[in-house]
Formats: sequence, C-alpha cells, structure tokens
Amino acid sequence: MNSQHIEAVVFDLDGVITDTAHYHYLAWKQLADELGIPFDESFNENLKGVSRVDSLKLILAHGNQSDAYTDSEIEDLASQKNEFYKQLIQQLTPEDILPGIKELIEEIRSESIPVGLASVSKNAKTVLHALEIEHLFDYCADAAKIKQSKPDPEIFLTECEALGADPKHSIGVEDAKVGVQSIQASSMFAVGVGSYLDQADLMVNDTTELSWKQIKRAYLHQ
Repeated sequence: MNSQHIEAVVFDLDGVITDTAHYHYLAWKQLADELGIPFDESFNENLKGVSRVDSLKLILAHGNQSDAYTDSEIEDLASQKNEFYKQLIQQLTPEDILPGIKELIEEIRSESIPVGLASVSKNAKTVLHALEIEHLFDYCADAAKIKQSKPDPEIFLTECEALGADPKHSIGVEDAKVGVQSIQASSMFAVGVGSYLDQADLMVNDTTELSWKQIKRAYLHQ
C-alpha cells in the first residue's frame, strides 16, 4: 500500500488547528454568569465537540433551568453567546495556529490528498480567515446544515462525500472523545490529539507529536 490509498484527511478545528476552546469557555462563562449558573473549566469539558444549542441545554440543566426558557429564547441565548465569542476571536492571528499543524497540512497537500475541516462551529471560516489558512482546506462543512452533533458520523461523512473520498480510505484528526467516536463511526481512521484519547487508532499527546510519516505508517499498517 502507499499514500495514494489515503483519499482525504479531515481535521477538527478547536484544539487541533488552533486553541479557540478558551475563547468558547470565556464566552459561555459570560453567558452563564448572566444567567446565574455556576460555570467553571471542569464543567466546560462536557461541551467539547458539542453544538452550541446542545451545549447551552447542558448548561441550563446544570443550573436546574432546563424548563426556564422556550426554544426561541434558547436560540436567542445561544446567539448571545456567539456574539461574545465572535468579539473574542477577533484577537486571533496566524501565531495562534497550534505547533506543527500548518506544516502537516502543507505536507499532506503536497501529495495531492484533499484536506477538509469538520467543525461544529458556525464561525469556522472566520477563524480560518483570522489564521490566514483558508486556502489550505478544500472543503469546510457548513455547521448550519449538519443535523446531528458528534459522536454521530454525519459531519465526517459529509466531508468525505464533498471531497470525493471513501471514508474507509480517509483519516480524521480530533481532540475530543465525541470527535474520535464520530470518526470511527464513519469508518475513517481516527487520530486523537490528547493523552485521554486512547480509543483512537493513533494517539499523540499534542500537535507537536503529529507527523505525516507516522500517521501514514499507522494507517497503512492498521
């Protein structure tokens, strides 16, 4: 086998390409404080890889306010959080790309392998633009059109279809457990960034350990 058997590589955004997780945390905390709900970094871990509205529902349940708002009010609150977040990510620059990621993507592209982005963030393109790496992605899933949150495989299957790739011959890179589960449910090869992702097909501690040579070797010998 050779690398031509790899038909696409799809990356998550938060925690893989850049660490916007802290900005999400700050935005959720600002909203939770306004709602009088206790919110800390520990609880924030439950929101990784979860859509905005579903994240808000988890926060409301945490504060015993599940029935306090109508669906319309929940949408408004979710939009309010997004406005907080959009203000925060204006601070992003290319220096905020996680170590080694840009070089890894450029190496993958040098072999004419399509690269996609599977992020549940509706601000993904704004983030890529701020990081000045939009041109490195052949397709970015439209989070507004994805009906099922990770761990459902929908977003990764959508990516593979758009890139003309067979999921069984494709690789996904994630930093959240639900993300790894989503990749594996789509029959793709899962690369997990984080020592807690031991269920991934290949696990590294952080992005500095990501090597295209190592990823290919692990994929080709699975």
